[in-house]
Amino acid sequence: MRAAAAANPGKRIALWFMDEARVGQKGRLCHRWWARGRRPPGRCDGRFEWAYLFAAVEPATGADVALVLPEATTAAMNLFLAAFAAALPGDVHAALVLDGAGWHGGRALVVPANVTLVPLPPYSPELNPVERVWLYLRERFLSLRVFTDYCAIVDACCAAWNRLVAEPGRLRSLCDQSWIRKVSS
Repeated sequence: MRAAAAANPGKRIALWFMDEARVGQKGRLCHRWWARGRRPPGRCDGRFEWAYLFAAVEPATGADVALVLPEATTAAMNLFLAAFAAALPGDVHAALVLDGAGWHGGRALVVPANVTLVPLPPYSPELNPVERVWLYLRERFLSLRVFTDYCAIVDACCAAWNRLVAEPGRLRSLCDQSWIRKVSS
């Protein structure tokens, strides 16, 4: 963050975290309370269509930017970064923390001038609070469902995200961690 601050004098540096989640017909089971020794009932789909929910969250304020895209590629990441940069106020430079996925650092990646990418160390998803958001969305809105087609997947992702951000303070409470407050203060 110091490098971002030094390179952008007069701008407020905002710490954001970003990740993407695959949501689709193959589904994902979630935790359920059930009778010991018995398997809980649940729907499962064997088809293979997905959408990717890209999201960035500022834990300090609960601000968010999210897009549902058909693939997780460098081109999709460029679309997300452009939307993210456009959503930032003019006096803000974002330090965007993300994992080491291949599309986060490809040669064709276009990083906007008001964004600095900060990669996480390998194999450290616990350092990205957006992972907790995916768990929340899957356990409450996206698991144990059968989607009819790609449009139904996109609609479910949008509805789940809109329900999440409609709850006052929920996104902030999911992403706020004590070590983030120490880093960003």
